[in-house]
Amino acid sequence: MADFFQTGAIATLHRLGPPNVARLEAELCAFSAKTPIALVLPCHAREFGTPALERIVGELRDADFLRQIVVGIDGADTAVKWSRARKIFGVLPQETLLLWNDGPRISKLLRGLARCGFGGVAGKGRNVWLCLGAVLSADVARVIAMHDCDIANYSRELLVRLCYPLANPALKSDFCKGYYARVSDRLHGRVTRLLVAPLLRAMRDITGPHPLLEYLGSFRYPLAGEVALRTEHARRLRVPCDWALELGVLAETFRHCAPRAVCQAELCDNYDHRHQSLSPRDPARGLHKVAREVALAFFRSMSAEGVKMGAPLFSALFSAYSRHAADALRLYSADALINGLDYPRHDEELAVQTFVRANHEAADIFPAPADAAACAPAWVQIAEEMPDFLPALRDVIAADSRARMAK
Repeated sequence: MADFFQTGAIATLHRLGPPNVARLEAELCAFSAKTPIALVLPCHAREFGTPALERIVGELRDADFLRQIVVGIDGADTAVKWSRARKIFGVLPQETLLLWNDGPRISKLLRGLARCGFGGVAGKGRNVWLCLGAVLSADVARVIAMHDCDIANYSRELLVRLCYPLANPALKSDFCKGYYARVSDRLHGRVTRLLVAPLLRAMRDITGPHPLLEYLGSFRYPLAGEVALRTEHARRLRVPCDWALELGVLAETFRHCAPRAVCQAELCDNYDHRHQSLSPRDPARGLHKVAREVALAFFRSMSAEGVKMGAPLFSALFSAYSRHAADALRLYSADALINGLDYPRHDEELAVQTFVRANHEAADIFPAPADAAACAPAWVQIAEEMPDFLPALRDVIAADSRARMAK
């Protein structure tokens, strides 16, 4: 049984006792009649044929509460790969829209977007952004849920618990973030445990109490990829295109949603997905790159809230971060010991050293203006300045789905 502690600025919806998923799913089906739900799945071609994706598709076939599923396909650089994607997701009984992000039609649309000054580099963030546009252009759903396609132990309970707070009108939620434990024979989630949490505490040491820090510190797993939001929020959302997607979405939600309308839900007992290497010597790869982009997004979010992010603050911040990261190593060592888990101390210390470097690298980048290509614009802005784009996206999706399948 989980604890029932409430973390502060937002509501925490715990997974208490044996879950009655059938009850939740039945209620969700009833709620979805008035509040249609769409699911967004950012997917990469490297996930085709994996047990994780096969399991996810199998579970979704019985998700009767979903009105629509939108799958963004990255990495399908040939017609054969695109045809394979259509076969994989063609078994879903729900209205299913597939986006061939590397296909000639969407590529042409994106080039037109770039000529008008709207950026967005290729990657998961742009994939998510295009999928949100597809949901908005279809104008069917009122709630949009999103999760990745590499969840090895996926069950429909995860999606039910993610959607429920927004579908149930009694809860009055506009945004839900998922959280969970990530444990095998050891603790996972190094970027959250050893970078984000100590960095938030260090910033609080320097600036004192701050609404954004209290808000971000209330999330148990701020880098979780599972979120649900209302379509009106999706229209206003600027989507980071780099590895800061999850933290950037939280910062955008802080700007647009009152804390009382934001919640986090415990989605499952444990969570397993594809792990990344640390890459301590190469800042362009692995968790090193993730950490640098997350830190940079955090610095820019604090700056946008009026905090002067100059050299004196960075010097004090990094000193405080090192102290809090050392404390985290001690705390998680004890946590692992009492639970009989492996605790590779050297690997954990190497992660902290890598994250220290990532913080300094982010600080070096910070004074430069934010690259417009690193963040896709809000769809409400696109609708105002390029009113034909969303209808064109809808037509392109339909045309790609009608095209003859390659063998």
